[in-house]
Amino acid sequence: MSLRKIIHIDCDCFYAAIEMRDDPRLAGRPMAVGGSAERRGVIATCNYEARAYGVRSALSSRHAMKLCPDLLIVKPRFEAYREASREIHAILRDYTELIEPLSLDEAYLDVTDSQWFSGSATRIAEDIRQRVARKLHITVSAGVAPNKFLAKIASDWRKPNGLFVITPPQVEAFVAELPVNRLHGVGKVTADKLARLGVVTCLDLLGWTRHALAREFGSFGERLWGLARGIDDRAVQNDSRRQSVSVESTYDNDLPDLAACLEKLPDLLLSLNERMARMDSSYRPGKPFVKVKFHDFSQTTLEQAGAGHDLDSYRQLLSQAFARGGKPVRLLGVGVRLLDLRGAHEQLELFTPD
Repeated sequence: MSLRKIIHIDCDCFYAAIEMRDDPRLAGRPMAVGGSAERRGVIATCNYEARAYGVRSALSSRHAMKLCPDLLIVKPRFEAYREASREIHAILRDYTELIEPLSLDEAYLDVTDSQWFSGSATRIAEDIRQRVARKLHITVSAGVAPNKFLAKIASDWRKPNGLFVITPPQVEAFVAELPVNRLHGVGKVTADKLARLGVVTCLDLLGWTRHALAREFGSFGERLWGLARGIDDRAVQNDSRRQSVSVESTYDNDLPDLAACLEKLPDLLLSLNERMARMDSSYRPGKPFVKVKFHDFSQTTLEQAGAGHDLDSYRQLLSQAFARGGKPVRLLGVGVRLLDLRGAHEQLELFTPD
């Protein structure tokens, strides 16, 4: 296990915190940021008063209102959130250039070689929390650990407004008690399969060999073997180049069939092409993809290497994706994976014509 010093910073109910900061009348009552219940909106985030009722991000606003009839839902102000995020990242850059943003309100920092506070990652994390509180009047939680996997878990350990540290000597005992569903990459399907195999905690996993885990879980079995021992060698990636570009739309009324979905494609592709036109020349479009979310919130994404980026190609992709569910549709998205040409040299340049 590498002995890096990794900090994971995570703002507490970020969008809601900005709204309560800018309008103190919202504080102390259940509130959320999201779309209108009347217009098939979805909750982006909510404060802790709302969470006490079971409201969570990604819930439909209509369902959230059923859980908490007094819930106040405010429209998002993304420019205010982006501005706050820029201020936070300006603070983070004082301590290290090795910063990996995960979203507007979340980031990893590698402070292994930082000279601040004689190299104490714990004191750096506490200083960051205090500076954000003073300057932005919101709270952030932080986790400190020898790797990204543990740092992210640690930042959630004492939320909200908390700091939790896992030192190298504490890793083995800490991880042994972890439920396997807290492991990076373990979703519901994998967790259910592990439970059927009698594996509930990482301590249970320690009895499995690499070979046995690979037999049950393929290439992810090797990853499971390492995580159960607190091993995560992923480096903090401070190059936040885009992997894809996409647009999507949620419809007020469900699209009842494939024909209705296909009618929406031209407008979606127009928006996608406008976004692509604003991108710099260091990207090239790669695989096209479509996303379909059905009325019951199940969803599927389909992409195809070698397919074109024209309307007919997206029609074929959408038809195949719709067939996976065959149900009314509440959301459609179209996008394209991006090829990063920065620093790359196209082989074709070696064969220039005479």
